[in-house]
Amino acid sequence: MAIYYLPSHEYIRTEGDTGLVGISEYAAKQLGAVTYVDMPEEGDEIAAGEEFGAVESRKAASDLFSPVSGEVVEVNEELVDNPKLINNAPLDAWIIKVTISDPAELEKLMDQEAYDKYCSTLH
Repeated sequence: MAIYYLPSHEYIRTEGDTGLVGISEYAAKQLGAVTYVDMPEEGDEIAAGEEFGAVESRKAASDLFSPVSGEVVEVNEELVDNPKLINNAPLDAWIIKVTISDPAELEKLMDQEAYDKYCSTLH
């Protein structure tokens, strides 16, 4: 299992040829209390770097971008009724589960150390 990040603060936690996609702790703190999560449908195809949904809070709305290309095999239904789960534990409150169609795309993402360094430059 490994976790990779986009500069737009989405993560993918990989396990074999699938991955769980959500937003980072940094993004969750910046957004504040999440009030709504717009998710794709199971079976939808998503592409690396392209928008697949949105997260809304009292402060802002933020588009979600996919770290990889693939098929959405599951959406986190718990977030429909309880979007604040993202604030409580962003790495556990994943938004979608995807089948990764091109594992080489992971090499273009930041690992934890690079992402932490990136976030430290944003203050």
